[in-house]
Amino acid sequence: MASNRFSEFSTFPQRLAHSWQHSNSMLCVGLDPDIARMPAGYGTSPAEIERFCREIIKSTAEFACSFKPQIAYFAANRAEAALENILAYANEVAPHATTILDAKRGDIGATAKQYAIEAFERYQADSVTLSPYMGSDSVEPYHAYPERGLFLLCRTSNLGGNDLQFLNTEKAEPLYQTVAKLATTTWNPHGQVGLVVGATYPEEIRTVRSIVGNAPLLVPGIGAQGGDLLNTVKNGLCSAGWGLLINSSRAILYASGKADFASAAANEARNTRDAIAAAKAAALSG
Repeated sequence: MASNRFSEFSTFPQRLAHSWQHSNSMLCVGLDPDIARMPAGYGTSPAEIERFCREIIKSTAEFACSFKPQIAYFAANRAEAALENILAYANEVAPHATTILDAKRGDIGATAKQYAIEAFERYQADSVTLSPYMGSDSVEPYHAYPERGLFLLCRTSNLGGNDLQFLNTEKAEPLYQTVAKLATTTWNPHGQVGLVVGATYPEEIRTVRSIVGNAPLLVPGIGAQGGDLLNTVKNGLCSAGWGLLINSSRAILYASGKADFASAAANEARNTRDAIAAAKAAALSG
C-alpha cells in the first residue's frame, strides 16, 4: 500500500520528527486556493490553481515543516487532478515536509475504507484530517496504513465548535476530552493519531496536551484567525520541544495580490516561522 517514499520512516512519529528537525520549524502552510483571491496574472482554471500552489510551495518550502491542502478548494473547482500534482510537487520540492490532506472525512465501514484509499493511495498524502464523531469504525479503516498519520478533530478553532465539543459526557467531561483520550488509546494501535486543536483556545491546548502526552497537535487559527501564538506554543509543546504543526493559510497565501505574491508569501512564512521559534524559546526559558 505504501510507496517507496514512505519506507524511509516506519512510523508516522518518525516522519514528523524528521520534518520538525530538518526544517527547524513548526509552521504548516495551508493551501486554500480561493479563486476569488487569485493574484494578478492568474486565472481560475485548475491549471492556474495548480500553478499558484506550486509557486507558494516553492517560495515557502524552506520555512515550513508541513503543507496542508484543503480538498474543498480543489474539488469545488474540478481541480482534483491539480491536487494530486501539487502533493507530488510538494514531495519533490520539499521532501522533508509532512503533507496533510485536510479532508475532515467522517464515515463508517466500507465508505471510510474508500476515503482512506483516496487520501493515501490516490493523493499519496502523509496524513489526513478526520471527523471522529461517528465513532471507532469511522477511524479503523485508516489503520490499514500504519505509517500514515490521522489528525482527529478535537477542539476546533471555530466558534461553533462549542455546540458539541463542550457537551459533558457520561464521564462528566467535555466531549473533546473524551476524543483526546480515545485518540491515544483504543483508536491508536499504531501510534499514528494526532489531534486538531485550535490556537483560538490555548487553555484547551494545555488540557489536551496533558491527556495525549507527546502526540502531535495540528493547530489552526494563527494568522488571519488571530490565535494566541505565545500561549499556543507554551501550552502545546511536547517533551521533546516540538509536537505542534501550527497552520497559517490565508495570511501567507494572500500576503499580496500582486505579481510579487510569491515573495510576499515567503516573507510572511519566514516571519511566522520566526515568531513560532521566538515563542518556543520564551516558553522553554520561562
